Amino acid sequence: MTKLPQIGKPISRLEGRLKVTGSAKYAGEYEAEDLLYGYVVNSTITKGKITVIDTTEAKTLEGVIEIFTHENKPSTAWFDFQYADMDAPPGTVFKPLKDNDIKYNGQPIALVVAATFEMARYAATKIKLAYTEEKFETNLQSNLHKARDTKKGLASMLKPPPPKPTGDFEEAYQNSFVQSSGEFKHGTEHHNPMEMFATTVIYEGKDQLKIYDKTQGTINSQMYVANVFGLKMKNVQVIAPFVGGAFGSGLRPQYQLFMAVMASLKLKRNVRVTLDRAQMYTFGHRPPTVQFTKFGAEKNGKVNAIYHKAIGETSQFEDYVEIVVNWANMLYPAENTLLEHQVVPLDVYSPLDMRAPGGSTGMHAIEITMDDLAYKLNIDPLELRLINYSEKDKSSDKEYSSKELRNCYLEGAKKFGWSNRNPEPRSMKRGNKLVGYGMATGIWDANRLLARVQAIMTSDGKVAIKSAVTDIGTGTQTIMTQIAADELGLRLEDITFLYADSKMPFAPIQGGSFTTATVGPAVKAACKALNEKLFRKAKHLKNAVLSEMKFEDVIFSEGFIIVKNNPETKISIAEIFAANGGKEIKTTNTSMPNPLRYGKKARAVHSAVFVEVEVDEELGIIEVKRAVTAVAAGKIINPKTAESQILGGMIWGISKTLHEETITDHNFGKYMNPNLAEYHIPVHADIQDLNVIFVEENDTFVNDLGVKGVGEIGVVGMPPAIANAIFHATGKRINDLPIHFDKLL
Repeated sequence: MTKLPQIGKPISRLEGRLKVTGSAKYAGEYEAEDLLYGYVVNSTITKGKITVIDTTEAKTLEGVIEIFTHENKPSTAWFDFQYADMDAPPGTVFKPLKDNDIKYNGQPIALVVAATFEMARYAATKIKLAYTEEKFETNLQSNLHKARDTKKGLASMLKPPPPKPTGDFEEAYQNSFVQSSGEFKHGTEHHNPMEMFATTVIYEGKDQLKIYDKTQGTINSQMYVANVFGLKMKNVQVIAPFVGGAFGSGLRPQYQLFMAVMASLKLKRNVRVTLDRAQMYTFGHRPPTVQFTKFGAEKNGKVNAIYHKAIGETSQFEDYVEIVVNWANMLYPAENTLLEHQVVPLDVYSPLDMRAPGGSTGMHAIEITMDDLAYKLNIDPLELRLINYSEKDKSSDKEYSSKELRNCYLEGAKKFGWSNRNPEPRSMKRGNKLVGYGMATGIWDANRLLARVQAIMTSDGKVAIKSAVTDIGTGTQTIMTQIAADELGLRLEDITFLYADSKMPFAPIQGGSFTTATVGPAVKAACKALNEKLFRKAKHLKNAVLSEMKFEDVIFSEGFIIVKNNPETKISIAEIFAANGGKEIKTTNTSMPNPLRYGKKARAVHSAVFVEVEVDEELGIIEVKRAVTAVAAGKIINPKTAESQILGGMIWGISKTLHEETITDHNFGKYMNPNLAEYHIPVHADIQDLNVIFVEENDTFVNDLGVKGVGEIGVVGMPPAIANAIFHATGKRINDLPIHFDKLL
């Protein structure tokens, strides 16, 4: 039996056993009668038109039911796809099978539906295709001259453009005591979650669908299906209780959802469409980006001039943008700033948010530039950041709702042993290995959106909490149960958190590290409202001992309403239900930030990262030996799941810095390593001693719980900290990611 309070306890994930035993069902694993299987055919050219798509032979194969192409695709609703996806950037959303135009390599051009997956896949090889090819451009580096400012749309609300220039950057920079400038590049990266994208559609008659989808937002997928196919929202149910990783790739509905629904509606059958690993490279990616920085500082280390420009890739049909250049002035207040972000439209699919989108890109350039300034000033890199410390976000001229970054620096440095560092590059050795210490700052937005939650108590004293929110592996189910247990005064065992079903109360897509801050307060509000209902009923009981009490005078604990200053005076929940005829008591509540108040302060989560690397002096092989990340993220609901999130981010930071890269052959406009053999990610041997510190931070402004997200902050500071450690070890400043050994030889 567990006891209160639950918030702050390192509770193991409630669904953990289901996952590790293989009992958890994912989108492509649900059983259905007479299930048909779809296999997607993808374009082998990058740009042009389909002139022939001959399905004659494929259709003669036994078990093949139908083949959908642009020539026989069922019509869709007039409603523009753009408004069917709450995460769509400005532009025109890609419409599968719309016509014979090829916009990018790997574009879905047909769907084979058969009685078995194997037959559908085999039949796909029998489709005869001919194209006329057109000239294409997929190389960002050779098209920087085509960079332009981005179009604005609803997406800019969560992805604000760079702040306007301040002061006179050029003059301040030229007159600075020291100057640091750099060009930074990183290539394309793909999400590669373990679970491939899949959709299982159960046709329930009269255009009524139950859909098991791999998604980070059940309601987003529901909206997409209903609007694109002209269905009533109530007739579309999307369910996604288990998601085998997504990292942003599931924020938007992917094309297998469209294909599966299209086939199901046309054939009036149950249909499943699953993508294979190579097809996971045919939608969305972290865009290759080129950045330019110029920072100037005074003799005492104060940064007085900041220039940061980023040029990222986008598609020809949408303007995907990230927050890349906004961060420097949020951390280091300078009077003279010039921040620019542009995109280059290329013949690729639209990029897509990937864990810490923009932040992990921009902070890499910012923190390496700060490190370079420190060396030129002969000031310790940690000391330089303390010199430029500010309680205010200079870019918005607002104070932070809370900021314990200073303690992150100090506690992280102490844990790491930063004071043992010899500041001279190439001065520290261990045998034939050069040893380097590097550090960097991390920052990420602390946002909150609208959410609704329902709480239902039954006569046995058990409570069901309902929300459409997904749990993409972060521990959402567990921490929401902890929040509910504390608010209701019940044990964890008495709470069931039901989630990831579009029929449940509204929750936004799970991303941006805002889920706990968004859904958590709604859980708290619904549970409080349920308690208030119980209290009102208790006051009206015959011979009620609480009749003269106010709600503030009582507490709820393990099935009783108890008077605070007289614990012997109490009423059991069972008595209330007996008087209520045993009927369930429920409430549905909405929680959202006050728009008039919320914008008055800057809100962010911060981190300080310290890294030790070893570099083989002869071979250039790099090992991250240990790292410490100190995080200030408000109240930590569950230290165990939160630490897991930060550790996962740190590992991804190592991966981003030293391993991950999707290689494009620009002669073909094609990704050449769409598999987990050649797309390199870390293995166990690459990950050594990683430590996480949560610095105490109290914030009553961000939300009722005082929580901030931890999903992204674990990533953003790692790449620059590793790169700075490599410089300290070798004396070589490498600004391009990933850093492979050949760059050190």
